[in-house]
Amino acid sequence: MAQPVNTSTMSTSNNGLSPEPAKKTLNVLVIGATRHTGNLVMRQALAAGHTVTALARDPARIDVKHERLCVVRGDVLDPATLAQAVAGCDVVVSTFGVTSAYRAPTTLYSAGIRNVIGAMQDAGAKRLIAVTAAPLSKDKDDTLPSRVLNKMMWTFINEVYSDMARMEEVIRTSGLEWTIVRPPKLTEKPPTGHYRTAINRSVRGGYTISRADLAGAILKMLDDPASINTAIGIAY
Repeated sequence: MAQPVNTSTMSTSNNGLSPEPAKKTLNVLVIGATRHTGNLVMRQALAAGHTVTALARDPARIDVKHERLCVVRGDVLDPATLAQAVAGCDVVVSTFGVTSAYRAPTTLYSAGIRNVIGAMQDAGAKRLIAVTAAPLSKDKDDTLPSRVLNKMMWTFINEVYSDMARMEEVIRTSGLEWTIVRPPKLTEKPPTGHYRTAINRSVRGGYTISRADLAGAILKMLDDPASINTAIGIAY
């Protein structure tokens, strides 16, 4: 099992305004590409030169047209719709999640990722990157304000975080080359290209990160062997 390491500072070229051209182009499946972080991962992956498949329950909501983009209708809760999307992909990036009723019981995360992993295993796909949330680390070495905030978040969003925790356990026991990414509060601010990461722990005193910077960090993890089988905290 990977051991915790010290927090590191990462940066991207051009102040994060555009991704670096990929040294190795990949076939990337983005699950949750219709909104927020997933949409930015899709756009940045295309800009970096990758070929992207976007899984969407409603393909009409994908407003990007690109010669290296394939949009596939599918739902993580319907295993039969996943095979076409997963076929031939090098990396699966999972950003799906609830869009409302954050305090209601849910199994979307655990059931959905179980179906995704099943489709990957059937297709022989190995690499999975999944976004969860910073409070799942429960890092006792984080700052007191962060620990208090995380405890409050667990109180208010207990059902979602509990299922995210089940999702993480499914990922850890999948046998895949997985990376779990745990951001704190996500903002819609422009990318800065500068952020901190921490392996198997929280980013100490890290309270926010923009979705654009999170997407840029995910792109760097696509084929980064140092990120395999680790949970990565990320924040400013």
